[in-house]
Formats: sequence, C-alpha cells, structure tokens
Amino acid sequence: MTGSPSNSASVVVLVYSQDPAVRTAVRTAVGRRPAPDVPRIDWVECANYSQVKDQLDSGDIDLAIFDGDAQPTGGVGLSRQFKNEITDCPPILVILLREVDRWLASWAQADGVILRPIDPVAAGAAVAGALRATATAIPVIR
Repeated sequence: MTGSPSNSASVVVLVYSQDPAVRTAVRTAVGRRPAPDVPRIDWVECANYSQVKDQLDSGDIDLAIFDGDAQPTGGVGLSRQFKNEITDCPPILVILLREVDRWLASWAQADGVILRPIDPVAAGAAVAGALRATATAIPVIR
C-alpha cells in the first residue's frame, strides 16, 4: 500500500482458511471498508498453502488474515514461516479460537489477532489498525 490509507484507491487483503465459512465470516464482518480513513478492500480468498504462498510471492498483498485452526496447515505456523522468509512481509492477523492463545500469535510474529466468534467491530478495528500501520511504515528498499 503506498501513501496514506485514504489516498489509495484500494488494498488487497488475503484471507486464508480451508473452511469457506470462515473466509465468508471474515469478509462479511470486515466488509469492503472497515473505517472511513482506510482504502476499500479487494479480497483474495485462499483455501490452501500453495495459494497463500503464490499470492504472497506476487507482492500484491497488503494484509493477510490466517485461520489459526486451518487444516492441514495452520495459520499460526504460516505466520511464523512467512514473517521469517519474506523480507517485506505484509502484516498478518491470525484468527484464534481462545483469548489465552494470544501468546501463539506473538510467537508467530503476527501483527494482531481476530478472535472467534468473529465480532464485526473488533475484526474491522484489527484490519483497519493493521492497514494504518502499513501506510505509515518505512518501506524496505531491496
């Protein structure tokens, strides 16, 4: 995402879960614009590891949301992997079932969490906060 959030036409947010109901719940809860000061969201849905890897390798993803309970590859492990492998990794939010598992998201170097059941206000705030942080971050020059 370039410039300030309000100056960009749209951002691309990836949501990963093997369960289509989880992907739909995230998209429905967050919507197309979670806050007036962030750009419109173009959603990319991924159901497996290779789709996630291909999308992140493209460099077009501004934010990723991973289901921590996805099978066979969980979002917590993916977060840690991509944060360690991608130099300019986009922010990652992990969907967790239990509040007490926030430490797992920290271990995975995730930028935040969304708890189940997915609350639209909390999910929207988490996504908007991650997009705002990206807009103000200093870019990595390769």
